[in-house]
Amino acid sequence: MIRPATVADAEAIGEVHVRSWQAAYEGLIPADFLARLSASSRAAAWARRIGGGGRVLVAEEDGVIAGFAAFGPSHLYALYLLPEFWGRGLGRALHDRAVEEMSGESAVLWVLATNERAKAFYVRQGWVDDDARQTETIDDGRVTLEEMRYRRRLP
Repeated sequence: MIRPATVADAEAIGEVHVRSWQAAYEGLIPADFLARLSASSRAAAWARRIGGGGRVLVAEEDGVIAGFAAFGPSHLYALYLLPEFWGRGLGRALHDRAVEEMSGESAVLWVLATNERAKAFYVRQGWVDDDARQTETIDDGRVTLEEMRYRRRLP
């Protein structure tokens, strides 16, 4: 089931966020950074975002929050699933619902340039690399992320 997130979902969303980063970015982002990720601090940030009116959807299966998507009118900010739910269609369902709720002619997202799994997923969903690139630093400048922008027309 895909539904709008509530503040009560923030703890589960924080857990999904951290566990998915640790699995998806293993070998792509320094291991010490991934090990230090805090589900509780992520949960607090998600509670603020949801409580402030941020658009977040969750995928729930058998009472478990398996994944989430955060988006704006024309931007997909985040799409993450617990690793044990990868490859089961929940990511596509979350994606499709988020895209349905976007507005405008097109939307964009940024993806880690070395994340081949995510890039392939987005291409299958109709996103195209538009050649824009950016460098983001996290962890007080200790981790540098090279990102690519993808774009797609909205329905």
